[in-house]
Amino acid sequence: MTLRRRSVLSLLGLGTAGMVTARVLSDGSFDPLAERVGRRSRPFNPVRVPLPVEGDGLTASEQHNVYRDISLGDRLTLPDGFSADLLAAWGDRLGDSRFGFNNDHLGFVQYGADQASMTVNFEYISALPWAEGFEDVIGQALPFSRLVEQLAPADGEIDCTALPAGDPLLNLIRAVADQAMTDLGVGVMSLRRDAQGHWVRADAATDRRITGITGLSDPSQRLVSTGPAVAVFRARQRLGYDDGLGDGIVGSFANCGGGITPWGTVLSAEENIQSQVPEAVYADGSSVPPSERPFLCREGKLAGLGNVYGLAGNKYGWMVEVDPQRSGNAVCKHTALGRFRHEAVAVRAQAGLPLQVYSGCDRRGGHLYRYVSSGSVTDVADKANSRLLEAGELQVARFHADGSGEWLPLTPDAVVDPFRPSRFSEANLTCPVELPHRDRAQAGAELFRDDASVEAYARQFRTLADLYRGEGDGLQGAILIDAHLASSAIGATPTARPEDTKIDPISGDLLIAFTSGSPGGRGGADPAVFRGPEGQSSWGHGWVMRLTERGERGFRWTMAVTGGEPWAGGLGLTNPDNLALDQRGNLWIVTDRSMKSAAGDVFGNNSCWWVPRDGGSALCFATGPTECELTGVCLDQEETSIFLAVQHPGEVNGARSPGDFEFQSHRLVDREGETFDQLRQVPLGSNWPAQAPGRPPRPGVVAIHRANGKPLLAG
Repeated sequence: MTLRRRSVLSLLGLGTAGMVTARVLSDGSFDPLAERVGRRSRPFNPVRVPLPVEGDGLTASEQHNVYRDISLGDRLTLPDGFSADLLAAWGDRLGDSRFGFNNDHLGFVQYGADQASMTVNFEYISALPWAEGFEDVIGQALPFSRLVEQLAPADGEIDCTALPAGDPLLNLIRAVADQAMTDLGVGVMSLRRDAQGHWVRADAATDRRITGITGLSDPSQRLVSTGPAVAVFRARQRLGYDDGLGDGIVGSFANCGGGITPWGTVLSAEENIQSQVPEAVYADGSSVPPSERPFLCREGKLAGLGNVYGLAGNKYGWMVEVDPQRSGNAVCKHTALGRFRHEAVAVRAQAGLPLQVYSGCDRRGGHLYRYVSSGSVTDVADKANSRLLEAGELQVARFHADGSGEWLPLTPDAVVDPFRPSRFSEANLTCPVELPHRDRAQAGAELFRDDASVEAYARQFRTLADLYRGEGDGLQGAILIDAHLASSAIGATPTARPEDTKIDPISGDLLIAFTSGSPGGRGGADPAVFRGPEGQSSWGHGWVMRLTERGERGFRWTMAVTGGEPWAGGLGLTNPDNLALDQRGNLWIVTDRSMKSAAGDVFGNNSCWWVPRDGGSALCFATGPTECELTGVCLDQEETSIFLAVQHPGEVNGARSPGDFEFQSHRLVDREGETFDQLRQVPLGSNWPAQAPGRPPRPGVVAIHRANGKPLLAG
């Protein structure tokens, strides 16, 4: 078995068969010396990863020598000649609050040559390093251990809505929950170039925070909502819970992916809201009560934060718009874009045409969405374009195995025609199909495991108007609030956890990162579309898809990048997450393999990769500290700096002490197909960015540049 090269040329739309085979030997193996002897130049010397990859430039025997015995490091590793400056880390001052925890998407907006803003998502709390490091980082005590002890008889769980105001236990819970919610949400920080041309903090008046409880004590600070779901929020009669706030919303949390609009605002995606508030809704779009997601506090676990404040679950899971230049503007949740586990957003704006917004629902079996505005764009840079996010049609993708597909409108007259469970079972998968509950007096979903029951369901409910309740915007709003289940009902394709969407600046195609095709207990990816290199119906390493629009509702798609070990047909990385494209159309990928599972251990620490548009080898640009995920990859206009967020370092083991490591054994395959064994030393826990033993790990954001000030790809 030879080390197989996976072409990314189809992704970029420029490749030809001749170009693909030009660097492949007659026996099908890749020539490792081509780049080393100058037949192909590299823009940087790649960072060494812990397994043989095509771009390492080593012969088979050299791979044995290099990879047989290695040690991983607890540091951000970059190519020679590059440096990283820490812009901000958890606990640093930001506006009238602090830089939050577990930074994710980075919304970099540049104003001229020397000024910029960066809007940062703060996704969730990693309870172990957060609680361990809180006093050291924030400078005040956190009664986390005391709360864990008091809640231990109830296994850490309690419904705070049943506690009377002033209850000492509720006060203790608030002391922890308020700090956690302060560390979630969105932050806006200003940047400037220093005398050396490097990006540094500017500490401008526009710096601010939107936390998980913004607007709780001051109603004037509440977030506003637009679109059809406003009618649901304002309804006087409802099947479910009423938070008493009308269309006002307290805070934002679970902010994961995001994107930049052409008019300079930032869209922040609320993803795994089900960890903090109940996700299920009734047929009229109203939420189940907060008691359905109790507060939970155990050692290493903190969840159900919305229960503490009585938050309505149907007000979370939206796309949130922030204007980084106008700190006085209200932060807005646009309900016309749908409520689901938002993980990404890409905006297509062209004068004279409707606005298009692409997003994905990051769950096993989640869907890919397209929003088309009712109005058209006049000037792509006009901030009035935000109004186009208030009225339009949300559509969901149906993929076909032949590479075609179409967008299905998520409207009341959409026909119920769900994906059939037999399509899983025929591929030896046991995934169910999840649909809105048949008893429409009940909230949430029901699992279906055979075609007969799904077909009976489709006879019972002919259209979405039969499934959901309301009139006008109230009916459309109920559908959008329950977008994932409504999409499943009309036969949208269950996909492989769509993590990011980006528009190719050269071809105009949409690139989608699908992070994993492994099935789950409540759904999985269509095995006819999401297949491994050898046709496997379950492939956990992910893909990058290229989607080309065709006509008003059609499209073509192809899998262009496949994750996995090189000897299994993968690119050498696993679980592609965030994407970026530079001005030349080269692709940058950061990875998100779970550090809580040994399944991806062979790939080592999470990493950042550069995939050249002209078909050369993919090169590793960075590897992250221990137990972290690299996120938020983006570049400045001059492409002299690239930004990365280091999320959840030390998430599994907390702060690292001297001698904290483990040994792993891996069986690897060289480029000639021969197997060999590797012994690997892996640190446990992290001290990044302090790098001092025992110091708490802190999520943070870095700006990376060449030491000589030249462009990143100057070579």
